[in-house]
Amino acid sequence: MIKKEVIVVGGGIAGLTAAAYLARAGKKVLLLEKNGECGGLVTTFSKDGFRFEGGVRALENAGTILPMLRELQIPIDFVPSPVSVGIQNRVVHVESHADIAKYAAMLKETFPADAEQIDRLIAAIQRVTRDIGILYGVENPLFHDFRQNRAYFIRTYVPWLFKFAFLLFRINRMQGPVEEYLATLVSNPSLRDVVAQHFFRATPAFFALSYFYLFMDYFYPIGGVGQLTQKVEKKAVELGAEIRTTCTITGVDVAERVVEDAQGNRYGYENLIWAADMKTLYRVASVDGLSAPIQQQIAQKKDAILAGRGTDSVFSVYLAVDEPPETFARISHGHFFFTPSRQGLGETHRSELHALLQNWTQLSRADVLSWLDRFLELTTYEISIPVLKDPAAAPPGKTGLIISTLFEYDLVKKVLDDGWYGEFKALVEEGMTTVLENSIYPSLKEKTLFRFSATPITIANSVGSSEGAIVGWSFESKIPVVNSLLQVSQSVKSPIPHIFTAGQWSYSPSGVPTAILTGRLAADALS
Repeated sequence: MIKKEVIVVGGGIAGLTAAAYLARAGKKVLLLEKNGECGGLVTTFSKDGFRFEGGVRALENAGTILPMLRELQIPIDFVPSPVSVGIQNRVVHVESHADIAKYAAMLKETFPADAEQIDRLIAAIQRVTRDIGILYGVENPLFHDFRQNRAYFIRTYVPWLFKFAFLLFRINRMQGPVEEYLATLVSNPSLRDVVAQHFFRATPAFFALSYFYLFMDYFYPIGGVGQLTQKVEKKAVELGAEIRTTCTITGVDVAERVVEDAQGNRYGYENLIWAADMKTLYRVASVDGLSAPIQQQIAQKKDAILAGRGTDSVFSVYLAVDEPPETFARISHGHFFFTPSRQGLGETHRSELHALLQNWTQLSRADVLSWLDRFLELTTYEISIPVLKDPAAAPPGKTGLIISTLFEYDLVKKVLDDGWYGEFKALVEEGMTTVLENSIYPSLKEKTLFRFSATPITIANSVGSSEGAIVGWSFESKIPVVNSLLQVSQSVKSPIPHIFTAGQWSYSPSGVPTAILTGRLAADALS
């Protein structure tokens, strides 16, 4: 049996960050990853000369990613990833915070009877934009050694702490779902939907309305977002970490401090960082041999974790198009949020979807596809065009597109269980490309060289993410983990002795910067 000071389970960005910092601190660390390569939802792949992203389409610094790279001395070449936002045939380019005015004008052109309410909405967005500028206005202090530069700490962080204290009060006032907050500002349900359906259902209002600031924060590594995980992995190995892939953990003996993989290999640890799906940890962990009070604490946490639910997943269609990048550049930047209809989703993705799932056995395929057609016509699409960020991302004169929309895991799972998953995938691919051809990209289908798709089931299977979730826990039910900024350092602690947690499942709301932050916090707890 192999024995290590620290074992890290999960080779996404959280696990890789933890492994790199542990190795830098001199710990003997082994990272175990279920897939053939590390990266999780921060990966890049190629097909026939077209480069695509397997998960996130661009990176958001949030005062965390770039300081981490600098501290670990990891060089990455990157470019800004500016965003465009479109409704029907109107598109605005978000290149500075002043462009909020352009967004307001687009909303007023689309909903001319609601100009006064749009002004109230924009005022709220501007307030949140200023606040999020405070939150991310300094680099995360975790990535600074202030013992070597006390003057910098006093000059930069002491004034910031006072602003941050007032900011927390405003954040707490806007912790409710964005849909409910928008209802206090805007009476037109279509307008509310067009604004809110960019986000996961019930996203906290503060973080949802901060998107204009976050648009300014996006960047794209040359070579694809997977460069981030590849280079952190390389650094971890250089510092002495050992990494084993194709290693699915099927058991954790907590009393013996041993993990076992699907091949029967056993690995002993002094401490373990679980940087993978949280539900899986509590399903495979055996607590036999622990004291009754500790077992009870673990059982209570297990019940809460297993009762929790992952947030929305996504359906993504990957297209190779026989059309030069300039054609698409005339429409938008390389990161494009597009809503083809001003009607808004309304109850399509709420009560109608719920009824569909509740009455599944009484419905025909035609009923399901009727709902699907309505959904695809009304939803909002996130469109990534890598070649507009990095010219090497596609063959000359051609363009790759990644077209995604938030999508319900349970729907796809029922289709899979009923045996028509392949047909359903093809119908969604066709429906999404048809909607875009009839709106923003004429002749898209006839110019398509090839296409394929990834569903919530794809995500669940490839990265082991419960419900195919891409940012951790759903906001629609009780969140079973830390979700307070002031308690983020507590997110890495678990009731299971000698086991710490990191990644998108350990804190909510989550994302790549939070995964990095929790990976670093977990490493620090053991250093």
